[in-house]
Amino acid sequence: MTPYRREEPVSPQQIIAAGLCIGCGACVSRTADGDAAMTWDSYGQLKPTGSLAWLHECAVGFSKTCPFSPSAANEDELAASRFPDAKNRDPRIGLFESAYVGHAAEADFRAAGSSGGMVTWLAAELLRRGLVDGVAHVLPAEGEQRRFFQYQISRSVEAVRGGAKSRYYPVELSSVLRQIRSTPGRYAIVGIPCFIKAIHLACGEEPLLRERIAFTLGLYCGHMKSARFVESFAWQMGADMEAVDGVEYRLKDPGRPANWYRARLTLKDGTHREQDWWHLVDGDWGSGFFQNSACDFCDDVIAETADISFGDAWVEPWSSDGRGTNVVVVRSAVLHDLLRESINDGRLDLRPVDSDFVVRTQEAGFRQRREGLAFRLRRFPPSLEPRKRVRPGGHSLPARRVFIYVMRREISVWSHRVFAAARWLRAPALYTRWARATLTLYRGLAYSAGWIGWCIDRLDFNRGASR
Repeated sequence: MTPYRREEPVSPQQIIAAGLCIGCGACVSRTADGDAAMTWDSYGQLKPTGSLAWLHECAVGFSKTCPFSPSAANEDELAASRFPDAKNRDPRIGLFESAYVGHAAEADFRAAGSSGGMVTWLAAELLRRGLVDGVAHVLPAEGEQRRFFQYQISRSVEAVRGGAKSRYYPVELSSVLRQIRSTPGRYAIVGIPCFIKAIHLACGEEPLLRERIAFTLGLYCGHMKSARFVESFAWQMGADMEAVDGVEYRLKDPGRPANWYRARLTLKDGTHREQDWWHLVDGDWGSGFFQNSACDFCDDVIAETADISFGDAWVEPWSSDGRGTNVVVVRSAVLHDLLRESINDGRLDLRPVDSDFVVRTQEAGFRQRREGLAFRLRRFPPSLEPRKRVRPGGHSLPARRVFIYVMRREISVWSHRVFAAARWLRAPALYTRWARATLTLYRGLAYSAGWIGWCIDRLDFNRGASR
């Protein structure tokens, strides 16, 4: 929002109060165990808490390393310093060497992943070639009663392959960053855009991290969910949350389109509960149920500061291919050479694409993070002015588009509140009935679905607005 960096330091409390804390844990990682920690808030999101001494000591460093701090470098600045010789530049996807669409052709990486298997393949390849000693990525939690997933460091190909699924659940980096500081070696880190940005901001302040973090592998991101997302799934599938032992958000079925998500809960007695997302009251991703508030003020869709980034190819014919397909943007010259060599060897099935193709695969996300962000910065500015590459605007948006952005914002805010009330009252129906009615209205507005959509179309203020 501001083209300049804020000079005065900001504190974790200010970021949290402004709704700009994404819960990455980078700030907590710089402390000794016990001085600060990432803890659950009342809405099922991770937030930093610590002693007064920690708050005092971290103030200056925090301002420069929090990914949503107005005093920190933005994505353009970080990318320019990291990839000064990049061959291509696009205002939507940043600096890059090349872009591809396709999948891992080697072994069963594609079948085992939720998409085309490229993230796991590359992480395993970095280990296999000795380019890194460990990969920090998200795995099912071990010995952690209050979390389903957590960041861990894998040091073998077999361990890396255990993380080959999508995890729409709050996680944080503090423990793995501490391990990287304390254990010599070279590391790769897999993460969403704001986490990757936090890592590179930290590297800018700490030569040790800069030396040891060799590669960052970014994941395209729509938004972060709270831990209540899986609790809602349990309610709707008739499972006691205390009985849930694990969750899989995207079951793969080659016979169904890749974008037909199906969730599975594994219970402690060994049984399973499954349901398609479309039949869940909060299963429409774009509507924003349980979204972290900071995501409303992010302008990076594809992890522009990462050495390489991966997403799903949500355009035909790839979105209908149930085997899964990746769209890849590579910025590191080293990784670009690695990909080209592996394509020539037949280990990867990738074909080059241009930046327009990349944007089309994530069209809704770019609209939300650019046009929508401009609108939100004007209509719903946070108490702490963020430093964004998008300026406040949206004055001339069609009425229907305005209502879509407003409704997403309200769904994001009120899903946390209504679920918290339903949880406290032990009345799941309070939430599910509210969510079902809200989703019906949203689908009528965004997709012209049902009788509500018919009525809105008759008014015809920008009929057929896509999400």
